[in-house]
Amino acid sequence: MKLWIKYLIAIALGLGAAFILPANNTAIASVVASLSEFSVRFGRYTLLPLLFFGVSTAVFQLRSTKLLGKTALWTIIAVFGTTLILALLGLLSILIVKLPRIPITGEKMSSLPAIDIKSLTMQLFPYSGFEALLHGAYLLPCFIFAGFAGAGCTTDQSASKPVISFLDSAAKLCYSIMSFFIEWLSVGMIAISAWWMFSARPVFASGTYTPLFIMLLVDFVLVLGLIYPLILYFLCNDQHPYHAIYACITPIITAFFSGDSNLSLQVNLRHARESLGVHQPSSDVTIPLFSIFARGGSALVTTICFVMILRSYSSLGFAFFDILWIFCASLVISFVLSSLPTGGTFVALTILCTIYSRGFESGYLLLRPAAPVFCSFAAAFDAVSAVFGSYVVAVKTRQFEHVELKHFI
Repeated sequence: MKLWIKYLIAIALGLGAAFILPANNTAIASVVASLSEFSVRFGRYTLLPLLFFGVSTAVFQLRSTKLLGKTALWTIIAVFGTTLILALLGLLSILIVKLPRIPITGEKMSSLPAIDIKSLTMQLFPYSGFEALLHGAYLLPCFIFAGFAGAGCTTDQSASKPVISFLDSAAKLCYSIMSFFIEWLSVGMIAISAWWMFSARPVFASGTYTPLFIMLLVDFVLVLGLIYPLILYFLCNDQHPYHAIYACITPIITAFFSGDSNLSLQVNLRHARESLGVHQPSSDVTIPLFSIFARGGSALVTTICFVMILRSYSSLGFAFFDILWIFCASLVISFVLSSLPTGGTFVALTILCTIYSRGFESGYLLLRPAAPVFCSFAAAFDAVSAVFGSYVVAVKTRQFEHVELKHFI
């Protein structure tokens, strides 16, 4: 059975269970929440070992074949390009379509979530390199450590041959274990989707945020069905760009219902390799970098939500420099969400409100009830960008081979 069919069946069961079980029963809600958290932990269990050994081996192979620079350049272009496209789409959407105002509440500001740039920078190079392997959420320190390990092995390949043999074997072993965990995660998606519906059902029932969700859904369809396929068609000369959509089904539903970029990273990696035919050295470098930096979905959702907040408080229009500031601020903030695999979009929104000031510091409270849903949309956008972006990088560096549709996992 195809992997996406297993996941869809699990999600259907989870959503059905959410409607059958009494959501107002705190004991049942607590059990479902615990099962959902356990499933996420189960899915992310092999992430750090896979990331370390996979990136080390990939960097060694790319540097040995003199493809590291070209792969890095195309990855930077793809990461920045997809983020720019999504942020621009979000801005155009909310400027063209004026969504209804959100009723102002009297809720007071609570403690604001923040991103400590200094702390994140210091964590890139901890006192011991092995500390980089201990952080399960912030993946960049592990990626950097693994990159140095792989690059260092190329300086004397004869001496490092046993090390490379070990790293390569460990990477293959971790990938096999990860594949096993991803298969069984389909069972865990029952609890994950049930808990998501428990959290989202009151939001849907209120109807206040329905126009926002419709706009996000339309934008998602545009990105998945038009914008990214056109990029593949013209940039990669791909005559059948819609096959990449088929490869995105499981990553999309995993990212949407979990809202976890680290969980969807492994699903993205497996589909990039086994469905799109991206070679291991390319996929093991590009997919993690997309997960860490390419948060264009957060930029799109943050832009739309922030403009909604401003319009809810005031009927005044926007000056050109206000629009430019919103676009640039959302774009920049999206690149520093790497330590937040979940909920990063809402944190970005609070930061944007705080920086903008002018009496809108607590504006994010208007959209706090809808955070579980719009964060899910942001994660789905990011998952699609990772799959399409890694495929573009592989095509431009000739590190892929064609896989027939019937052989997709």
